[in-house]
Amino acid sequence: MTTFSFTPATRETARARIGIQGPAGSGKTKSALRIAEGLAQGGTIGLVDTERRSALKYAPVPGRPELGGHAFGHMPMDTHDPRNLIQAVHAAEAAGIAVLIVDSWSHFWNGRGGLLSIVEETGAKARGGTFGAWKDANPIEQDMLDAMLNFAGHLIVTMRTKNDYVIEGKTVTKVGTKAVQREGAEYELDVVMDMVQGTATITKTRYEPLEGMVIHHPGEDVAELILEQLGQGVDPVQVIVDELTGEGLTYERALELHARAKARNLLGSGHLHPVTGAPTTLEALIREYGQAVKPVTTGVTAPSAPAADAEAAAAAYSGDPEPSDDMPAAPAHARPAAQEPQQAPAPVTAPQMRMMHALFNALGVTGRDARLRATSLIVGRRVGSANELLIGEAKDLLDTLSNYSERENAPDEFAAMIQGLENDARATAANQAA
Repeated sequence: MTTFSFTPATRETARARIGIQGPAGSGKTKSALRIAEGLAQGGTIGLVDTERRSALKYAPVPGRPELGGHAFGHMPMDTHDPRNLIQAVHAAEAAGIAVLIVDSWSHFWNGRGGLLSIVEETGAKARGGTFGAWKDANPIEQDMLDAMLNFAGHLIVTMRTKNDYVIEGKTVTKVGTKAVQREGAEYELDVVMDMVQGTATITKTRYEPLEGMVIHHPGEDVAELILEQLGQGVDPVQVIVDELTGEGLTYERALELHARAKARNLLGSGHLHPVTGAPTTLEALIREYGQAVKPVTTGVTAPSAPAADAEAAAAAYSGDPEPSDDMPAAPAHARPAAQEPQQAPAPVTAPQMRMMHALFNALGVTGRDARLRATSLIVGRRVGSANELLIGEAKDLLDTLSNYSERENAPDEFAAMIQGLENDARATAANQAA
C-alpha cells in the first residue's frame, strides 16, 4: 500500500524562467540578450530564432569590436512544430548552454506548423473536428512545456502581444493587451515583463524584490536581482549529498536517493567530491556511498523484502536492470563524519535587497562587480554575493547607502568614500605583509 505523508517545505535553488512580452519593436530580443548575459555568468547563450533571423542584427561584426553586439549561438527555425522546440532544448542541453532564449515562443502557438496549425490539420481529417483534435495536440504541448521547464539552464522566452477586447452585447471595448500564446501560459514562468518602447514593467513574479518594478532597458541589474533570489534556497543536489555523507546511510536509502535523483533529472549534475574535492557527478557519488554500505551476502541468500522492493523501485526509475551490481567498489578513504548542525544567523531579507538595488542605482553604482566591491568594503569582509549578507550587515550597508544618497553630490562623494576604504584596506594589508 502506498503511504502518503507531508514533509517540511523548503525553497530550492533554481534556474530562471522568464517571459518578455510586448509588441513588435518594443525591445524584447535586445532585452532578452542583455538579461541572458547577466544570467550566464560567462557561460554560453543559445537563441532559437523564429523571427526570420532578426536576432542576428544584435550579433558582433567580425573584426569590428567597436560596433558592439552580443555573443550567442544562433539556431534559426522556420517551421514551428512544438516538437522541433523539444529537439532544440535537448540540443541546448547537450551543448551545455547556460541560458536558452526562445524568440519567440508565440510562433509555436500560432506560427507556421505551430500548435494551432496541428489542431486545424488534424481536425480536418478526424471525426469531431478541431474539438477532437485537441486530444492529440494537448500531449504535444505538454511535452514541449516539460522540455522547456526541465531545461538544465536558465530559460527566457519572448512573446508577441495583441490588443484584447471585451464584447458586451453590441459594444466592443479594448481592455489592454494579451500575449500570443495559450491562455494562462504565463503561469508557467517565474517572471513576466511587459515591454513598451524599451521599458519593462514586471507584471508577474515569484520574487518579492522584483514586484512592480519598472526598468528602462532591462539587463544585468535585473539578472543580478533574479540570481540573488534564485540562490535564496537549498540546493537539491546538496540535500542528497548531505544525506549520503551523514550518519545512518543504508543501502536501501541510497537506492531511494538514486531513484529520486533520476526522477528529477539530477544524476548528471556536477559536484565536488566531499572528501577528495575532485569534480564528479551526483550519480557517481550515490553509487560510491551506496556501495560502501551495501550489505555483504553469502551463498544464495535472498535480500529482505524491503531491500528487494527498494532495489526494484530504483531499477524501475533508473532503467538499470541490476542497480546493485553496477555500483563501483567503495573507495579506500573513510566516509567523513557527520557534523553537528548549527543555528544559522538570520540572512538578508528580500525587502533589504530591493532597497540596496534602488540605492546603488541612485548612487550610480552599476554592475555586479562594482556593487560587490562596495559591499565588501563597507561590511568589512569579502562578499561574493548579496545573498551571503547577514541581516545586520545588510542594515549597516543600507544605512551607509541611504546616508550618501541624500548628499548633494551623492555619486562622487560615495565613490570617494569607497576609494578611501580601498586605500585603507591596501595599506593595512601591506603593513601586515611587512
